[in-house]
Amino acid sequence: MNRFDYVRPSTVAEAVQALGSDPAARFIAGGTNLIDLMKYDVERPGKLIDITRLPLGEIEERDGGLRIGALVTNATLAYDARIRERYPLLADAILAGASAQLRNAASTGGNLLQRTRCYYFYDTATPCNKREPGSGCSAIGGVDRIHAILGTSEHCIATHPSDMCVALAALEATVQVSGPQGDRSIPFADFHRLPGDEPSKDTNLAPGEIILAIDLPAKGFGGKHHTYLKLRDRLSYAFALVSVAAALELDGETIRTARLALGGVAHKPWRNTEAEALLQGKPATRESFKAAADLILREAKPQATNGFKIELARRAIVRGLEQAAAGTPQSQSDKRIQ
Repeated sequence: MNRFDYVRPSTVAEAVQALGSDPAARFIAGGTNLIDLMKYDVERPGKLIDITRLPLGEIEERDGGLRIGALVTNATLAYDARIRERYPLLADAILAGASAQLRNAASTGGNLLQRTRCYYFYDTATPCNKREPGSGCSAIGGVDRIHAILGTSEHCIATHPSDMCVALAALEATVQVSGPQGDRSIPFADFHRLPGDEPSKDTNLAPGEIILAIDLPAKGFGGKHHTYLKLRDRLSYAFALVSVAAALELDGETIRTARLALGGVAHKPWRNTEAEALLQGKPATRESFKAAADLILREAKPQATNGFKIELARRAIVRGLEQAAAGTPQSQSDKRIQ
């Protein structure tokens, strides 16, 4: 039996202090991922710190953009009128993930901290460097169909599961955190980590830090030229094999600005600024989009059975950019990718 203490602080300072006093403690809000981890015996926290009383549940105007409190639920965020109007890419990505019931419970901050859905990570009978550093990676040479093709290491080939985070990467969000050393801002590109030699570390949060909010910049690609394309094994409640968050600013048929991020292909949401720069000033054509896809996937490394993901990602990038250019925001995975 997993026994733990339970505390419910009323201030951020109390929450940080509670976490710092117990290395085995974990924050809990919606619990949509942590409870699963506890059921599977992957996580055994000695203390649960319930942060649902903290004043982190608002969406506020900030410097021309929006500040999203860490306790704002995914459902509230997706249906907020300001998000729908100014950051529709984010709303579409959230609605592509999980079920309505989970979106009603899941918190914005918790979404950033989801653990991988690797089969072996959840199976405590198998070695996993994310669970037990140095024990080995069972996915390498194992069942690897859903695993990463970019940014892998010899220690881990797991993928990041979030849809919301792919859109936040494309939108260049900033994560606000607090900890024993005070408050700080983390650019979204630097928040999640690639596995490298330390795959057990998913983020660059320092010990004792808590997520306070996510800042969205004033530039949100609120026009019609955006899309979130998610390709998965089944249409409902499934994690992405490949997903694409694409947003464009067009001057006639010419691309003025491009933002592009992928999900389901790496240990973190994958954004390639070189590919975005390549698209700038180019015509919004399939040829331009293919060139960007080739650049993004030039260092893709398949495993034994997930090589199909490279071509799937290439076609998804092209289709996602075509949909963004055409102003068709969201597509399901029920059509053949040409």
